[in-house]
Amino acid sequence: MQPVLEVFAADDFALWPVGEHESYGYLVLDGELTPAEVGTAVMRIADCNDFEPDEEHGPCPTDPLGMFLHGLLTMPDLIAAGGFRVTDNATGTVFVEPGCCSGLESWRDWLEVLDGTGCPYFGHDPSSVAERVGDTVRLTLDAYAKDGSPAVELPVDQVRGLVAGAQQDLRDFLSLAGTWAEQHLPAHAAAVSAALARALDLGPTR
Repeated sequence: MQPVLEVFAADDFALWPVGEHESYGYLVLDGELTPAEVGTAVMRIADCNDFEPDEEHGPCPTDPLGMFLHGLLTMPDLIAAGGFRVTDNATGTVFVEPGCCSGLESWRDWLEVLDGTGCPYFGHDPSSVAERVGDTVRLTLDAYAKDGSPAVELPVDQVRGLVAGAQQDLRDFLSLAGTWAEQHLPAHAAAVSAALARALDLGPTR
């Protein structure tokens, strides 16, 4: 289980150094990223929230950097396109591939699966579903497949460990991003770090 962020090619981005990535790919977020990869992640999360906030959040800055960061730094509800990607190493099948209707900001839905209080929907094409069945968690690749779908069942305790590991990966990334922001965005470092924590829902457990 890995937290991944959906990324796009950014050939014309010049506000800070970013890595080279193909569009519609995924970047694993953890503490092992290069500075350029961290730059890509911060760019993408800011871009996910790059829209005009309500007037109550103040006027948008006129400088390019301030304009690009404005939504990330002022919007109360942030998003981060991606999710927790689960790969069955035995078959190579990818389950719960991050979809269009769910992001990393919703990763705590996995805790509801473990508690047996929820059955999250992770977007469509494919329509992946995770649900608790007794002492196991069933991951179904495509719940609406007409001819059946690959599925895997794992002990709840194993999935709990996987979720904890993915959460730690996010925290390691956030720590790395904080150091990166101090170097590349010194005037906004604290605010960017706080915004990333909100976008990745790394505040107190609800």
